Amino acid sequence: MDLAEQGAGRGGAVRGRPRSESVERSIIEGVIGLLEDGVPLAEISIERVARTAGVGKATIYRRWSGREELFCDVMRTAEQADPELPGTSMRDDLIVLLESIRRRGLANRSSALVHNVFAQMKSSPKLWSAYHANVIEPRRRLTYEVVRRGQENGEIRSDVDVELIGDLFSGPMLVRTAMRPDAELPDHLAEEIVDTVLEGLRPAMS
Repeated sequence: MDLAEQGAGRGGAVRGRPRSESVERSIIEGVIGLLEDGVPLAEISIERVARTAGVGKATIYRRWSGREELFCDVMRTAEQADPELPGTSMRDDLIVLLESIRRRGLANRSSALVHNVFAQMKSSPKLWSAYHANVIEPRRRLTYEVVRRGQENGEIRSDVDVELIGDLFSGPMLVRTAMRPDAELPDHLAEEIVDTVLEGLRPAMS
């Protein structure tokens, strides 16, 4: 371990050593490589990742607080990237959000790596809790924000709870991707779900 890494390991600030994207990429790719080789998540320690990536442990800890945070970033890399919302209407934003869920569902079915890691994470309460807090919950809050803006703009009724509405939109897609692995996920599914739910949520005509 070099002096800079020793200082970081003690919590001291390291000057002149900016975070390197190539180093972060090599660390994440090192974890993915271990997973592809069939190494269980439980056996992937920070020490093992450091050896695989050819870095010191302090290099990893400068970027991630521990295994849980690192694995969350590994999953973000393996999954479809979160979409940018068009912002043209609540309907358009919701379709984009549901389409991203559909694509992740397809990836989970087609990628043995993603499917295997998800299964292992769910069997580890600590890992699953970290993934839920750092990845799933921000996505859910974004859906609620889109719904809230739709209420403020008069696109949907304002007398229904925001979280309930958000779940009404995302629920059908999540059921198909997570609970019904054999269910079809056609290209038009996101639009069909959004338009069907909107029919019951539009403000009554005066």
